[in-house]
Amino acid sequence: MIRTAEFVSPGHPDKICDRISDRILDICLEQDPESRVAIETAGGHGSVHLTGEITTNAELDYESIVKEVSGIDKVTHNVVKQSNEIARGVDVGGAGDQGIMVGYACDENDEYVPEEYRLARSLCRYIYEKFSYDGKTQITIDKYKKITHIVASFQNVSKEELEQLVVEWLDYKVDGITIHCNPAGDWTQGGFDADAGLTGRKLVVDNYGPRVPIGGGAYSGKDPSKVDRSAAYMARHIAVKELKKQGLRECWVYLSYAIGEKEPLQATCSDGHYNLDISKKYPVYPNEIIDFLDLKKPIYYETSQWGAYGNGFRWDIDE
Repeated sequence: MIRTAEFVSPGHPDKICDRISDRILDICLEQDPESRVAIETAGGHGSVHLTGEITTNAELDYESIVKEVSGIDKVTHNVVKQSNEIARGVDVGGAGDQGIMVGYACDENDEYVPEEYRLARSLCRYIYEKFSYDGKTQITIDKYKKITHIVASFQNVSKEELEQLVVEWLDYKVDGITIHCNPAGDWTQGGFDADAGLTGRKLVVDNYGPRVPIGGGAYSGKDPSKVDRSAAYMARHIAVKELKKQGLRECWVYLSYAIGEKEPLQATCSDGHYNLDISKKYPVYPNEIIDFLDLKKPIYYETSQWGAYGNGFRWDIDE
């Protein structure tokens, strides 16, 4: 089967917004681990707007945070406290929202992510280390996991330089690979200068690529009481453990919740053929997940740059 995945650099407008939201979250948790945060960022063309809900004892200077991450100093914000009606469900250990979260792991590489996704991220990171600007990569592989097509578009890099970087990343093994570098032409206007961004708009990139279904919402800007984030991380952890324990090729884990309720409506593990109830096997109540994965620490900014999975985070590790 032919498979394709893309990745975007931390300089992409949507990822800048993710990074701002998660930087605000981390600062809240540094000062007040009990912070409730759901912060959204929209930015572009010289300005940034923040909106959402934050209940915290932390002191926040939105202007300095935005400037630190993006370099932009024109900031507007409309942030209020978390709704009492949401808080009353979370306060008793219930889920901060409804949703179905999907965790995944496979045996295709030592990151336990789809190979096409791993390759797209690896190439994007390789180029970004040399040219830290807005950029995207995309890789197609065949049924033998061999690369057939590469697309790389990066700001402030000439087509010739970019082609050379791709060839270097391939270790000069380019036979049979079609390479497209800056196919629309070289570009110098990128990031917020060329486009607008929004928190959560690169959800597929943040997960596993298009091969794996996504059930929950976006991650960035949300504290771990939101099962969109915490349960998705736990589902990944369970998937890695079950993959290795059972010797599976692929593993899917599904956790679903009702807002305000702590017991999941579904907690199952599947290899694509059989389903296993894991509700009594792992900590799957929201507060149990937070404690088990130690999610009240300021760890989220790092997840907003290169994806949530396959980067050695606590939920990636079989322990």
